[in-house]
Amino acid sequence: MHFEVISTEIFILVLGLFAIIMDLVLPKNESRKSIGSVLIFALTAWLIYMFTLYTPQAVIADGGTATRYFNDTIYVVDNYSIFFKQLFITATIFTMLFSLDYMQTVLRYKGEFYSLLMTALLGMCVLASSNDFLTAFIGLELMTISFYILVGARISSKNSSEAAIKYLVVGSVSTAIMLYGISLVYGVTGSVHFYDMLRNQYLFSSAGLAGATMIMVGFFFKLSVIPFHMWAPDVYQGAPTPVTAMLAMGSKAAGIAVFMRVLYVAFPLIGYYWLPILAVLSAVCMIGGNIMAIRQTDVKRMLAYSSIAQAGYMMVGIVSADFAGMKAVMFYGMLYVFANVGAFAALSLVEQHRGGSDYKSIAGLAKSAPVMAAVMTVSLLSMAGIPPTAGFAGKLYLFTAVVNQGYLWLAFVGFIMSMISVYYYLQVAKAMYLDKGNDEPIVISGAARAAAVISVLATILFGVWPEKLAEITNLASFTFLQ
Repeated sequence: MHFEVISTEIFILVLGLFAIIMDLVLPKNESRKSIGSVLIFALTAWLIYMFTLYTPQAVIADGGTATRYFNDTIYVVDNYSIFFKQLFITATIFTMLFSLDYMQTVLRYKGEFYSLLMTALLGMCVLASSNDFLTAFIGLELMTISFYILVGARISSKNSSEAAIKYLVVGSVSTAIMLYGISLVYGVTGSVHFYDMLRNQYLFSSAGLAGATMIMVGFFFKLSVIPFHMWAPDVYQGAPTPVTAMLAMGSKAAGIAVFMRVLYVAFPLIGYYWLPILAVLSAVCMIGGNIMAIRQTDVKRMLAYSSIAQAGYMMVGIVSADFAGMKAVMFYGMLYVFANVGAFAALSLVEQHRGGSDYKSIAGLAKSAPVMAAVMTVSLLSMAGIPPTAGFAGKLYLFTAVVNQGYLWLAFVGFIMSMISVYYYLQVAKAMYLDKGNDEPIVISGAARAAAVISVLATILFGVWPEKLAEITNLASFTFLQ
């Protein structure tokens, strides 16, 4: 066993244990912000270090290997998994930055918040590197169970408790469906390893196809793909805003990471027949998510339906099933993190000071917190794909990739729905800038301000200069598909 292969996972586990120990050691009446500050610093340092773990494309082209294994190939570390782990860590760092004050004033159990974030992050990293169904299942449940608890972290809120119960029930159903599918696949193939499925003729038996379908349905639940989306609006609305942000950024990206590995490695032949179905589901997500978002009166609930539409956009790249499509999905996934940070940082501030996240609560935010209002506006415009934000570059990559594979109609649907999304995103801007609300200035902490400003700068930077991020996604895609 080569433990250096799982150094990132070991590091995250140590940080989670550190958060638990410090919560026990520190006096109960003392702030837990110092724990978050240490974790932010440590994760940032590790994020920078991870750039040295990439295998250059020149080395791969010369016949070198970019893939390292742990425990007999069930756990793989390649450029693809490294990129997604950096995405998860980036999302976690930003979430902790704008939640330092929120956590102190809103949540009763403060130390557990950080340790559960670390276990959720650990589960995401396991998902990105899993190379068999059991490892993927362990990572998925480690992440999901952490989120079950985090969603219900606001003990005094009935909405938070209700959201946690709904998430637990629906999540348990999807887990049962996926696990039964895995058992069927194992029963007909005799293996749970992704590469063993590649050309296994028994996978095309009735039981094998039923198992593969159940596994796909399990992933659709996790990605909130219509018609398996029913949990998302209530959970997004009831969960603490930083937890909602992690669900939107990290959880969805983790599902995409393992879904693409399963589709392209374990089920490539079955996946070929699945592509038309995925194209239809992608269109349904884009249409349904955007249409339903228009009628929402709560901004978090609106962002839940928006995230369903965003899942549809990312599935556009998956449908193309080639190098360009995978690159576009990863590129858009990172941009989606930065856009969400700006939106949820502002919402977290509003919920903390005004006690809600509906349109009445954000009314007049431009006067009481002009920086946050501007950040949120830019973030929402990026989600809509308006130039020169990064969202425009991301959607351009996605639609170009799928058009090259002959799905012109799908790109057309995505373009029309992107234009429709501008309407409800600008409704938020209208409430912040034109509607009358509480004009009392809101004090913004330096950490929350830094998270918001950095996210919006990254959103604009990658919109006008996407080359550097595109180089990394090229490298990750090339490694995966070599």
